[in-house]
Amino acid sequence: QVQFAESGGGVVQPGGSLRLSCVASGFGFSEFSAKWVRQAPGKEPECISVVHPRGDIIKYADSVKGRFTASRDKANSTVFLQMDTLRPEETALYYCTQGRNLRIALPPEPGRGTQVTVSS
Repeated sequence: QVQFAESGGGVVQPGGSLRLSCVASGFGFSEFSAKWVRQAPGKEPECISVVHPRGDIIKYADSVKGRFTASRDKANSTVFLQMDTLRPEETALYYCTQGRNLRIALPPEPGRGTQVTVSS
């Protein structure tokens, strides 16, 4: 079973940038699509990006298109999310998981994810 460990979150001002990382461990990750999901307080999870196994196909939710860039380093089993022009409403817990459907987003397991806070 593949496990994930996210990092890179923090506090940033509106309009700022952050780069998140997600390191996968376990067998088979290189064969699966990876997705970034976020969950804001009191809201349903939202899948914001899907990266295909080879990293050649990347999909984004409309809410982040043009501002966020996902990528994948297969050699190091790491998926990245470069987030630019961040907005206060994007304050959320960000986490990664396997999957290729942009419309499916499940809540994170306890202890998972990295917190992003966008505030002045």
